[in-house]
Amino acid sequence: MLAICGVDCCSECERRKECGGCKKVDGHPFGGTCIAAECIKRGGFEEFLRFKDTLIAEFNALGIKGLEVHNLNLLNGFFVNLEYPLANGQTVKLLNDNDVYWGNQIEIPNSDRCYGIVADDTYMLVCEYGCDGEKPEIILYKKR
Repeated sequence: MLAICGVDCCSECERRKECGGCKKVDGHPFGGTCIAAECIKRGGFEEFLRFKDTLIAEFNALGIKGLEVHNLNLLNGFFVNLEYPLANGQTVKLLNDNDVYWGNQIEIPNSDRCYGIVADDTYMLVCEYGCDGEKPEIILYKKR
């Protein structure tokens, strides 16, 4: 097993050869930070589960229509770090490509769009997008 947390997302990572695995880099894939490894280091598997449950409750408490979170997955930043258009015509990425976050994709009822949710110790992001991340929009980005 290559992961500190036991989830072993390393085996599914297409960039594993570049990184070497979670245990080898002590929870800092590609020089970034893995939220799961940080939880394990702070308080073991109990902290890992507690933090995940806390985030699920925080997302559900936002009151965003159609957003109902039942589970979170560990997601590589490079996979979920979309470019969001701003009102001034510029675009912005809000995540670190080299970090691993808790997140999920949730279909919006009666829509062809999805919510993307991502969080770590510091921030929560809720976005909306179409197929393959098309036309992403920031719904909420806040400090936890």
